[in-house]
Order: sequence, then C-alpha cells, then structure tokens
Amino acid sequence: MTSTHAFWLAGRQATGETTFDVTSPWDGRLVGKVSVPTDAQVEEAVAAAHAVRDEFAGTPAHVRAAALELVTRRLVERTEELAQLISAENGKPLKWARGEVGRAVSVFRFATEEARRFNGGEAQRLDTDGGGTGRLALTRRFPRGAVLGIAPFNFPLNLCAHKIAPAIAAGAPIILKPAPATPLSALILGELLSETDLPAGSWSVLPVSNDRMPALVQDERLPVISFTGSEKVGYSIMESVPRKHCTLELGGNGAAVILADYASDKDLDWAAARIATFSNYQGGQSCISVQRVIADASVYDRLVPRIVKAVETQVTGDPSDIATDVGPLVSEDAAKRVESWVDEAVKAGASLLAGGKRDGASYAPTVLADLPADTTLAREEVFGPVLSVRKVSGETEAFAAVNDSKYGLQAGVFTHDVQTAFRAHRALEVGGVIVGDVPSYRADQMPYGGAKQSGVGREGVRFAMEDYTYERVMVFTGLDL
Repeated sequence: MTSTHAFWLAGRQATGETTFDVTSPWDGRLVGKVSVPTDAQVEEAVAAAHAVRDEFAGTPAHVRAAALELVTRRLVERTEELAQLISAENGKPLKWARGEVGRAVSVFRFATEEARRFNGGEAQRLDTDGGGTGRLALTRRFPRGAVLGIAPFNFPLNLCAHKIAPAIAAGAPIILKPAPATPLSALILGELLSETDLPAGSWSVLPVSNDRMPALVQDERLPVISFTGSEKVGYSIMESVPRKHCTLELGGNGAAVILADYASDKDLDWAAARIATFSNYQGGQSCISVQRVIADASVYDRLVPRIVKAVETQVTGDPSDIATDVGPLVSEDAAKRVESWVDEAVKAGASLLAGGKRDGASYAPTVLADLPADTTLAREEVFGPVLSVRKVSGETEAFAAVNDSKYGLQAGVFTHDVQTAFRAHRALEVGGVIVGDVPSYRADQMPYGGAKQSGVGREGVRFAMEDYTYERVMVFTGLDL
C-alpha cells in the first residue's frame, strides 16, 4: 500500500483532511499519495512566515549558510533516490533526472556561498557636492518580506531549489507551492530543510491545488511572488497584484541560428547533434528548448539532413531505462495538444521531415520545414519535442527572424566570429545569447530570464536574492572624511 506524503507547515510535518494521487506519465502507475493542507493550515503557514520575517532577516549569515550547506550535502547523498523520484513523477528520462539533481546541488552550493558574501554593504562618499560635506552613505539590502514561490512541473526539483535556496540565503521566509503533477521532489526538499536549524516559519512546502492560489497570491503578507510557468498564468498573477514585487519566468520559443561561417562538416555535425538533443530533452518541456532553427542559405541544405538524422536517433521510451533520451510528456492531454498543433501546421503547408506521431502521452521527436508564419507552432511555445527549420539569407535576416516573436528568453548563435557574436548580443531581444551552442544552455549561477513576454526579473542565485530584497541607505553625518 502506498503511504501518504505529508507536507511541510512552518518547518514541521503536517497532514490535512484530503489527499491526491501522483501518477506516472509513462504508465499511469501510482507514484505516491500527497496530503493536502486545509485552509486553516495554509493560513497558519502564511501567518508564521509573516511573523518570523524580522527574526529571519536578522539571522547570522553563518547560520543560513550552514543550513544551505547541509541541504547541499544531503542532496548529494540522496541523488539516485531523487533521480528515480523525478523520473517517476515527471516522466523525465533517468539520465536527465540525474542531471537535474546535480543542478539542484549546484544551486544550494551557490546559495551557501552567496549567504556568506551577500549584502556586505556599499559605502559612498557624499561630499562630492558641497552639501554632502562630512557625510557618508552606507547601502545595504533587506528582504522585502515573505516570498510566495510557485514552481512548475518540468524541473520539479531544480526549479523548486531556485525558489527556496535564494530566499534562505537572503533571509526571506518562503512558502513554496510545487506543481500539482510533481510535488514529491519538493516534499523531499522539505524533509532536508527540516534537518536544519532554521527558525520555524521561515519555510513551508504546501501542495495546494491551482484553484486555491488566488487567495495566496492576493495575501498582503506575501509581498514577493516568484512564478515560473505559462505566460497566461504569470501575467494574470502580475495584473491581479500590481503593488507586489513579481518575478516571472515564462515561456519562450528558443531559436538556434546557424550562420554562414559555421560551415565545416565538424561545425554542422556539432550544431545538428546539439539541436537534436536540446529540442527533445525533457520531452521538449523546457522554456529554452530548441523550437526554431534559423539557418543561412549557404549551410541550410547540408545542415537539415544532419538534423533529421540526429533527431531520428533519439531513443524514445521508458524513462527508467538509462538508454532513453526522450520520455513522455507530463500528460496525455499535453501530447494531444502538441499533436493538434503539428497537424494544423501540416494542413497549412508545413513539410513533415521526421516524427509527427503520438502514442499515449508520448510524442515522437518531430522536425518541420516551410512552417507558415500564421500557424500556432510558429507563434507559440510548443513545450514538446518539435522543431522547425527555416532558411534565411545573411545575418541581418537571421537576427530579424529571431526577434519576430513575442517571446525573448534565450537564443543560440552558431558562429566563430567574435564581432558577429557582439552584434548578436546587441541585436537580439532576448535575456541570454549563447554563442556556439543552442539556447538551451543555462548555468544556475548566471542571470536567467527573458525580455518581452518571456517575463520580468531574473533567476540565478544572487540575482534572485536581489529580487527578493531592496536597497536601504543609511547616511552618517559630521564625519571627518
């Protein structure tokens, strides 16, 4: 009999009055039962986070660093267990699930380091004008208050880590709301946090349903909202609380640009292999997966067959098999949506070069050419293992094609020319330009976020800590400077 997973209420285990099932997207088997907090328990968690905010903000840096260090160590010790759990609840192939645990380890390690060096304070002489003679300003950062962290299903451990670790490092209480489809990894994080000496109320993990979120979002005791998920939900949150500080990590339709100088067989083999891998990793369920390939006419005809061949070698199947590259999508409904978008594109005139078939929650890695500009696939984030290829003439047209999107998360530019790289950095309306690789590269310590409708604010531990805090200046008067 499957045991029921408790949630974490103000640092302690608790159970509610009802449960829900977590099932595997691959075979539908029961992975776990999760207890649901009652309204009274949610209120208790919010009240505790609000009450502890001053105490937690004043916690010595070494205390917060020690807690983060403990979680880092325990994540390493439980890597295989967590990888198996991620794969079971999410459908992610085991090789990618292990990589996700490794990334979560890095996030907590970076947070451990940042907890010790963040907010050292910056001194500024004010006697640069006569009215500031004898005055010195000291600027430090202080938490805005308790954080509501809302995490998605596609990286059920690492994106929870990106909410929790920066908050603890900055001394900001946090209530984490994991995705209903994948709450188990987040509850393990709670288990690890319970082994620390952090003050009660400084963190909670509450697996509440999405329809109960408006009340939490509106609660004035949670002045910071950190959301990762869909564009529609993210902007509806921001519009509903215009006076709160919101960070939104939303959608994308990542483009990989291959320019004329990237033309050797070795270059094109590398580009094709990276594109094939990162249009399909996580089942394409990544905001920075490759969705669009924009290739210069001089390399297009040599590149596309390589991409198709590399895509067709992606191994699909059981995510628990270490040989599997591409597992199922998070649900059969998600796969049906991808299927409908591809079918629409083909009916509109797109050429199907590979894939295009659904089997339950799985969708075959797919390549399309000649994608009409007015199709859903051309305009929206597919969030599935589908990419399109497009021929352009020259750098200017390539960069314009990247920018012809409401999204602007990251772009990859395959070039050897450093001048071209700098022109791309200036021209592309995205949060990150990856030179010599696909847009799917992310280091967890770097600033990560988008432009246009891909969101506001930045993740990456130190940058999230800045979003969770604000500057407060203190001016000393009558000093002999």
